[in-house]
Amino acid sequence: MRIDVLTLFPEMFHGVFGTSILKRASEKGLLEFYLHNIRDYSASKHKNTDDYPFGGGAGMVMMAQPVFDCLDAVVGDDEAYCIYMSPKGRVLNQSIARELSEKKRLVLLCGHYEGIDERIMTKMDDEISIGDYVLTGGELPAMVLVDCISRMIGGVLGSSESAEDESFSYGLLEYPQYTRPSEFRGMSVPEVLLNGNHAHIEKWRREQSILMTAKKRPELLKDAQLTQKEREFLKNALQETDKHL
Repeated sequence: MRIDVLTLFPEMFHGVFGTSILKRASEKGLLEFYLHNIRDYSASKHKNTDDYPFGGGAGMVMMAQPVFDCLDAVVGDDEAYCIYMSPKGRVLNQSIARELSEKKRLVLLCGHYEGIDERIMTKMDDEISIGDYVLTGGELPAMVLVDCISRMIGGVLGSSESAEDESFSYGLLEYPQYTRPSEFRGMSVPEVLLNGNHAHIEKWRREQSILMTAKKRPELLKDAQLTQKEREFLKNALQETDKHL
């Protein structure tokens, strides 16, 4: 997948794209990152990219000209899915990330100041938000989106099972994880994880995912596919928990 980022602050991305999993994915040729400074495309003598909004109001608005010219140069007639990182957009979740991971090329526009000239939206295919709050610009949301999407691209993670087992992949939170030693400061790893019976381990993990979701994010359960036995397990487990409160 190729990802182009249009931003006023390309230097913000170097650390994120140049380390850890994203760096390795780039080195393997699984992901291609291109950073484009919108300011380079400004026709203004002083390379301005913002101006006062028509009708008055606080703050400045990103001008149409630099962004349009940047998009024309970067995308041209090629096929690309253009996304504006915006608090007004669809709120990012695992389903949206999976949808976007199937695109061949993404172009991410990072707004700044009080937003962008609305005419720029005629060039966008989508708007994505990472939550119901406002940030200084679209750079941090773009980094979050890229990291989230990249984990679903084949070969990026060390194991194909890693992304499938993570929180939200099946509408549930991930089960508890443990590693050595099996006992630490009086706390023991659940015996089921030590007996080598994979069927029992998978059953325990599934049940723990359901229980953890019920305790921490109960609203997610309304869309979860649970068997009758799993519903009975959850009911009994929650009743047992209430007894100890």
